[in-house]
Amino acid sequence: MAETCIDPMKMPDKWQDEHKLFAYQVGFTCPPFDFDAAPSDFLRICPREVGVHGWMLHVPDYVHGLDQRKQNFGMLEDFVHCMSRNGVDVCGQVGSNWVHASGLGVDGIRDHCRALSDKFETSFHMAGYAMVEALRELNVEKVALNAAYHWPEWWQGTVGFLKEAGFDVIWAGNFHDQGWFDSQEAINEQRWVFDGDLAEKSFSYVAEQAPDADTYLINGMCNFRTGANGLPERPLHLIKDLEALLGKPVVGHDTALYWRIFKELKLAPVGDFGKLLEGLDA
Repeated sequence: MAETCIDPMKMPDKWQDEHKLFAYQVGFTCPPFDFDAAPSDFLRICPREVGVHGWMLHVPDYVHGLDQRKQNFGMLEDFVHCMSRNGVDVCGQVGSNWVHASGLGVDGIRDHCRALSDKFETSFHMAGYAMVEALRELNVEKVALNAAYHWPEWWQGTVGFLKEAGFDVIWAGNFHDQGWFDSQEAINEQRWVFDGDLAEKSFSYVAEQAPDADTYLINGMCNFRTGANGLPERPLHLIKDLEALLGKPVVGHDTALYWRIFKELKLAPVGDFGKLLEGLDA
């Protein structure tokens, strides 16, 4: 009988815990060609036993079109597959538009995430659906959306997704609607990074339009120059101050995704990052 030859360099089909680099391993992917802050931001607020890895998608001639997201939706399966082969415990998809661009609807996205999680034995969560889960956790009904830099078809898709999930979106609009920029083109020229004072100014404006909202939201992964020496920071770093300003919870797609990942890992962040993340029990 011929002996079976086993390649000593072959990666295992499933990593054993004693061979993992970290007790808890998290993988992130982001829209094609984007250098994304999520792996760095998430790692900064994690206990030391958590490790993070990121995967930048590659789609030739990508121009951030919603149709391109739908056409390349299958790449998310490749992402989860590769991460699972490397012992990752939870995968997170950064970018709020993928859920509504897919055309699957709220229940369809929920089922898709569950199916990929089951297939690869690795939990998979999407930022757009994590927002829905986070708002349900907070038990809110009326929300208002600070759509930030998103152009109309983007943020209107988010509004439609939230409404389908059962939330009353009582106001929504981006920085152009709020009057901070003369056109969408002027917003686009900022490449998603804005002056630090715009965070408070824009949220104050949204609160004036929707004083009855239970929670204020911010779309996508907006960056404000609020860090040391004008370092761009995402809503995660601003939530506490914004909640103190507005007197109500503030949820971003970044904080919603991190909350969902922590919840899956049964961990809590190190530090104080607003009501949603405060509710986690390690």
